[in-house]
Amino acid sequence: MTRTHTTENTIALMFLLLPTLFIVSGLLFFPNNIPRYIETALLIPLFISLILLGAGFLLRKTKPKVSSIAKIFGWTGFALYWSTQPGTLYFSEGGDFVNASLCIIGVYILCYIAYHEWLSLEGKEKPGCINWIAGVAGIAGLIYFGIERTPLARWLIEVVTSQSSWLLNMFTGNVSVKGGIHIFYNNTYAVTIIFACTAVQSMVLFVGMILPLPDVDNKRKIYGLLATVVPIYFLNLVRNAGITYLVGTHIVSINIAHNIIGKGGSLLALIILLFIVTKIIPELFDEIICLTELPKRNGPLEKLIKKKHN
Repeated sequence: MTRTHTTENTIALMFLLLPTLFIVSGLLFFPNNIPRYIETALLIPLFISLILLGAGFLLRKTKPKVSSIAKIFGWTGFALYWSTQPGTLYFSEGGDFVNASLCIIGVYILCYIAYHEWLSLEGKEKPGCINWIAGVAGIAGLIYFGIERTPLARWLIEVVTSQSSWLLNMFTGNVSVKGGIHIFYNNTYAVTIIFACTAVQSMVLFVGMILPLPDVDNKRKIYGLLATVVPIYFLNLVRNAGITYLVGTHIVSINIAHNIIGKGGSLLALIILLFIVTKIIPELFDEIICLTELPKRNGPLEKLIKKKHN
């Protein structure tokens, strides 16, 4: 049966308005840091969404329809969770506009992937990367959020704090740690290491990208993990030490050291590592390219955008 233009436009507008509604609601109800008890409550729908994405990934061959439905709800729930986070990301890291903006953009991207799962249910040929990216989110998300609220997170923070301060102390001296997480330079407070400073996000991202690849042998997966996770950990120590030095010597403010220099360097390092791992596992590059080509499926949303553009 052929859809009318009105029906297609309605479907397209729905997938545009849904993430917008999520974001507006999130900014309205959670404009600042989210209280701890609410953040804890939000973990329930978050983990349900991640489990649905993981289940959808695993059921992709045996129950493709159930797989797509699970992933649609998983992506939508995941987008809803991140729509509550821009305010927290902005204020918790001293006015970090970059992370807050990326979070808002991410809500649209997550809903767009849900939209492509819906296209698959409607009979469109399903690209393999749709399943792969669900596996990425499920694995990386369950690992990251599974660690974040456990004693393991505090242990990781203290280990990274100790090693970052030791690294800087090797070159400059006059570095000390108090309370397990506060680094002092020349007996003056410089920085506090939090969970985001452990680089766990970047490490689990590569774990999530590599493990779900369907046609890659375990040997190459291990090589890929060693080529990314290990360098990320040690480069993060260098980043933390560098930020401490820049702030402790009053060369720049914490905002410039952390949000511009630190994050800029981290992004550059991740791009370089991504190029390296695609040499080891070319299939990873294929999956990424596949994602960039999703608009070529030319569903109702793409048709509406092209119509407005023309």
